Amino acid sequence: MLALEFPPINEVIRWRDLFTSFNKISLIAVLAALIGSLIFILAARSDATKSPRGVRNLAEMIVEFVENNIVMQTIGRDGLRWTPFLTSLFIFIYLCNLPGIIPIFQMPATARMAIPLFLAVVVWLIYNVVGMISQGPVHYFKGIMFPPGVPKPIYLLLTPIELVSTIIIRPFSLAIRLFANMLAGHMLLVTFALLSEALFQATTKKFILVPMGILPMFMLLFLTLFEVLVGFLQAYIFTILTSVFIAGAMHPEH
Repeated sequence: MLALEFPPINEVIRWRDLFTSFNKISLIAVLAALIGSLIFILAARSDATKSPRGVRNLAEMIVEFVENNIVMQTIGRDGLRWTPFLTSLFIFIYLCNLPGIIPIFQMPATARMAIPLFLAVVVWLIYNVVGMISQGPVHYFKGIMFPPGVPKPIYLLLTPIELVSTIIIRPFSLAIRLFANMLAGHMLLVTFALLSEALFQATTKKFILVPMGILPMFMLLFLTLFEVLVGFLQAYIFTILTSVFIAGAMHPEH
């Protein structure tokens, strides 16, 4: 009889505090911030007169990626001043996602709702403030509630939808998209890891079960590699959506 016992969900996504109000998720977030900062501190201290290599080359690649594939594609040249913020956001999220495949941590910090929600609230504050500064508060909220080119009777239905969507739903959807994808990946890794362990334990009793133990192990390896890509994509999606929201606030439709 195969003994496969899934641990309580509380043990899969939570840990005891390392010390008061500081657990593994907090540690991952702090390390992500420190590592991201260290990359650019070391890059700034390297000799700029020589061809970039090592940490400086990595930092320049990240900045060029964000500029060419996020800022220029959504905001345009006017948005280059947002490159530092968007680069920091991208690196922090990716470094929070990556520990999901690291043996000691085995959990992406973004698989807990607190971090995605905090980042989404920061983004929400930024693009609303940018919109009010760029357009003026009255014109900004008028543009949200009364999009141009819409028949006036439609505003009775469209205005509350647009207002709720932009002010309330948008930050939650941004947070939930990141949280749900990273949590789902984490749960899949846990499931196949437990299945592989249970089947390999069963092979000690029945040799015929060896192939059954190898299959979930290969699936676990595949999902682990896949999570590297998912972590990158989720960081990219969160950052590019942030850039789109800022672009919409800076350049309203006419």
